[in-house]
Amino acid sequence: MLNEEINPWTITSAQEIYDNPWIQVTQFGVINPSGGSGIYGKIHFKNRALGILPLDKDYNTWLVGQYRFPLNQYSWEIPEGGGPLGTDPLESAKRELMEETGLTASQWTEIQQIHLSNSVSDEFGYIFLAQGLEQGTSQPEETEDLQVKKLPFEEAYKMVLDGKITDSVSIAAILRVKLMLLEGKI
Repeated sequence: MLNEEINPWTITSAQEIYDNPWIQVTQFGVINPSGGSGIYGKIHFKNRALGILPLDKDYNTWLVGQYRFPLNQYSWEIPEGGGPLGTDPLESAKRELMEETGLTASQWTEIQQIHLSNSVSDEFGYIFLAQGLEQGTSQPEETEDLQVKKLPFEEAYKMVLDGKITDSVSIAAILRVKLMLLEGKI
């Protein structure tokens, strides 16, 4: 039986392959758990991932649509972005919600912590439920060309079930909130 406390991987070398302000890619020489030697690539994220599911008193939410360069396709998602590792995740989440949707919230609940792709990266994220919403003016970053839409939460949930939302942070947030609604916690 595998001991969950002991790392079965041995690192024999490490070489930085790429580095920019957002990510660092390192290639490791390793001895894997079965004793074989090989290589393993790791992407280190220099920010934490943040997702925010805004929910108003009438159970509407907001989705953000944008063309995602790595996927080469359009994606509907909850408001999300990144926050510096040394900054409070909630403060970064408040900034992201306002930038992308113009919304501010008086009530915040952390509903999920998530590893986004733990087979190749150390990216870690926080997901928040934002309530007590007030609409202001969005301030997207210059690199963002966003479409924002308000819709009933149940419609967003159906988009997850129908495969129209494929972003992992969005799926986790929407499914968590659906469960919270079913349990009467919202």
